[in-house]
Amino acid sequence: MKHINLIEDNINNLTSLWRTVGAPFLSCHKNQTFEYCKIENSGWPNKLWLHEDITKRDLPEIIKTMQSNLGLVLPYWDIFKTKSYEILDAYGFEIKTEQVAMALKLDQKFILQNNLSFKKIDNEQDAKIWANLYPAAFGYVISKEILIHNHNKVHFYLVCLENKPIGTFILFQTENNIGIHGVGVTPDMRRKGFAEEIMKFALNLSIDLKADYALLQASAMGKDIYTKLGFEDLFIIKNYILRAL
Repeated sequence: MKHINLIEDNINNLTSLWRTVGAPFLSCHKNQTFEYCKIENSGWPNKLWLHEDITKRDLPEIIKTMQSNLGLVLPYWDIFKTKSYEILDAYGFEIKTEQVAMALKLDQKFILQNNLSFKKIDNEQDAKIWANLYPAAFGYVISKEILIHNHNKVHFYLVCLENKPIGTFILFQTENNIGIHGVGVTPDMRRKGFAEEIMKFALNLSIDLKADYALLQASAMGKDIYTKLGFEDLFIIKNYILRAL
């Protein structure tokens, strides 16, 4: 299944999501080498990404941009077979996190336990609840304004247990693919099977939306769940920041 198109589709879904959520804030910028999106008062997306494999000549402009836009993270797609990430290692960058890009062919629905309820965000009150809960699960902020301006193009879902908000997830469709992002539960609700239940609901919903593949970028914490559900690895993402001086 490790088809070159799925690798491209995974990157395209992710970067299209960043462009989409940044557009209402006029926060996306592009040149011949890279793009970046930095939204004020939000910890996301705040990414700088390249269109091609990185070279030494790209570094001065990248470093200048990251120094003048504090908080930007550079995701390096480890797909080039060139070890070009060693350039970043040598020039003042350090890895903040690593993820695994994954894909699943959507061909059958999952049975749900039905102990969770799911609400699509479509108003300011629910957007505030979602935005207040998200940092407890992930440690960074997605501002409620992002949800308010983008809920027609991006599906933000609040997950509740007995009417208590406990988790989140995001769906974003590009052509016949669905990207599943921001799947998380609050620390007090972990290790109870809820993340897996959220994923099953999100995958069933993706089938309803006529998607052929589900795509995601897994953290170390979530990867076992996704593998169990049938996702297969595509490539590694190394998320770099500038090393503090």
